Amino acid sequence: MIRVVIAEDHHLVRQGIRALLERVEDLTVVAEAADGIEALQAVETHRPDVLILDIAMPRLDGLQTLERVGKLGGRTQVVFLSMYADLMVVRAALRGGARGYLLKRAVKEELLLAVRAASRGGTYLSPEVSAALVGDLLAGPDRPGPFDHLTPREREVLQLVVEGHSNGEIGATLGISVKTVEKHRAGLMAKLGVHDVAGLVRIALTRGLVFPDR
Repeated sequence: MIRVVIAEDHHLVRQGIRALLERVEDLTVVAEAADGIEALQAVETHRPDVLILDIAMPRLDGLQTLERVGKLGGRTQVVFLSMYADLMVVRAALRGGARGYLLKRAVKEELLLAVRAASRGGTYLSPEVSAALVGDLLAGPDRPGPFDHLTPREREVLQLVVEGHSNGEIGATLGISVKTVEKHRAGLMAKLGVHDVAGLVRIALTRGLVFPDR
């Protein structure tokens, strides 16, 4: 039996995925999560075979959650189910250890293939994601984008800035001082080539570096 945790911030979507999986004999859903923090807690508690993870979630986004799942040291494999097909995001997910990347318009059979493949240590990508990756590879060498130069802490700060949190709130959430938050924000602006918070938010959203709470 393949044990699954579903992490998706929209309740109706999460329930739909659960209903789909629970009709399959070799799969069982052991927990649900509405954000990245809850997903990590569910993985620690239940040690599932597969975590189905959305990219865009509150508190910790999917890529940040993936990184922390890897540090837990268990056997849980991650399959992303996302509305985002941006190749920079897909490459970051695969580099981070994800075993699958599907778009939310995928059919039921694709999700089942991805979950089963991930549980065996294999990989499954939506056909259009796979085709885009191959096309990008044939077009030329992979050039690093702004995302590749950000540290994990900078990405956490950036996510919280986009969500509209103040420096004090960011510091309290991450357990760091306001001065340190300000230092990270200044570093982000320098790396991304912007000069104010509005520009920081704009470039983060348009380039797919972080994802707002939908």
